[in-house]
This record gives sequence, C-alpha cells and structure tokens, in this order.
Amino acid sequence: MSISTGVRPKSPTERLLAANSWLVYAFFYAPILVLIVFSFNDNNNVGIWTEPSLRWYRAMVENDDVLRAIRTSLIVAAVSTVISTVLGTMAALALERFRFRGQRVYDGLVYLPIIIPDVTMAVMLLLFFAQSFRILDGLIGWSPNFGIGTISLSHIAFNISFVAVVVRARLGQLDPRLEEAAADLYANQWQTFRRVTLPLILPGVLGGALLALTLSLDDVVVTSFVAGPGSTTLPVYVFGLVRRGVTPLINAVSTAMLVASMILVGISLVFQRGTASSPRVAEAHPPE
Repeated sequence: MSISTGVRPKSPTERLLAANSWLVYAFFYAPILVLIVFSFNDNNNVGIWTEPSLRWYRAMVENDDVLRAIRTSLIVAAVSTVISTVLGTMAALALERFRFRGQRVYDGLVYLPIIIPDVTMAVMLLLFFAQSFRILDGLIGWSPNFGIGTISLSHIAFNISFVAVVVRARLGQLDPRLEEAAADLYANQWQTFRRVTLPLILPGVLGGALLALTLSLDDVVVTSFVAGPGSTTLPVYVFGLVRRGVTPLINAVSTAMLVASMILVGISLVFQRGTASSPRVAEAHPPE
C-alpha cells in the first residue's frame, strides 16, 4: 500500500522552465557578484585574484577626483530630486483631479521622457541649452556655461515623469469621498490637500522622490552631453576610467554605486508598498 504525499512530480517542461529561469538569473547577477568579489582583490590586475584586501576602497576614499565627483553627484541629485518631486506631484494632481483643455496632450508630454531613448533626450537638451545660451548672450550679453546647473535641469526634466507616474498611481487608488468629506466640513482646497490628500499620498511622493534620486545618481548618457568642465558626476567619472583603462579602482567605485542604488531602490519599494492598498471610508450603519 503506497502513501501519497500530495506533491505532484514536475514534468520535463516544468523542469526545463525552472532551469531556464536559473540560467537567466545567473546571466543577470553573476557579473555583479564577480564585480563585488574582485573589488576586494589586492592585485593591480583587475582580473587576477591574489588575496582579499580593502586597498581599492581606501584608494577610492583618498582619491580627490572621486570625492569631487561624488560631491557633484550628490548636489545634482539633491537639487533635481527636490524640484522634480514638487513638480511631478503637481503634475499628477493636475492630471488626476482636474479636467482642462489639452489634458490628453499634456498627459502624453508628461510621459514622453520615459518613452524616448536617453541619447535622443540628451541631444535635445544639448541643443536646447546651446540655443538658449546663444539667445541670452544676444539679448542681455550673458552666456551661461554648461555645468552643475545644466545637469540639474536635465535631471529634473526626466525625473518629473517618473515622480508623476508613482504619485498618480497613489492618487488613482485614493477614495475621493475623503476629500469630499473635508470639503463638507468647510475646509478649503489648501486645507484639504495639506490635512487629507498629502498625508494619504505621502508614501507615493516619497517613493517617487527616492526613485528620482536613484535615477539622478545613476545617469550617464544625458549627463555626458550637458556636463561642463569641473562638473563631472560619479557615473561619468567611472565611464571615463573605463575608456582610459580598466583598473581595480573601478570595481570599488562601481560596487559603492551599486550598493547605494540598491539601498535607495529598496527604500523606494517600501514606501511604494503603501500604494497597493487603497484607503477606504468606514461606512456607519444607523441603528435599527
């Protein structure tokens, strides 16, 4: 007499799909694992392992160019995150809560930076800044230079869309009766937004802000086109190191960037988790 365990054996097709999944994961994450392991290598050769060491992390901390690039990246990321979060939240509120002429066109324009390739947007921004500086020089005799300002404006341009997507998803799940109840209690629009709407969409706002921060810290293509002398960000600096020759210092810098990005994305997902549950109004039933 055989006893059934209740577990159906996997078919050959299921085994093949499982093996394919593991191969895909290995293809994606094995290079990252190799990068992290070799960032602790003491050898001067980037691909030859000798013994574990923190030598290249110490070199990264003592490198003035790396520290300058990190400082530039943090300044740009902070400025672009704050401004794009405010503007992206305003765009999401306008699209979700109001109806106006040309709304569909505006809706498409908001999501355009997510769709178009990075190179295309980089060229567009480069031409825009070049022509704008030329016009300013002709009108008032002032010609700005490419630098931290142009990088920050460029990051704001594409971060607004990502913030708007996250915040709008939260607004779409928000029960409009909560705002109507505030209006019934004689709250004006600003009081309703500050005391009702903003606290409820705050997880989405914070999630969009952290996503914008991550994208700003990781951007290479757009930044390469609109950066100027003395305004090199960390990703662009790493890209320049690769072009000059691969050294173990790149492993340490890349690992630091990877860890920072993973932390920010993880925090962003934690805040966005609140968007999965829609707030509801408790309905009071009158006594019979």
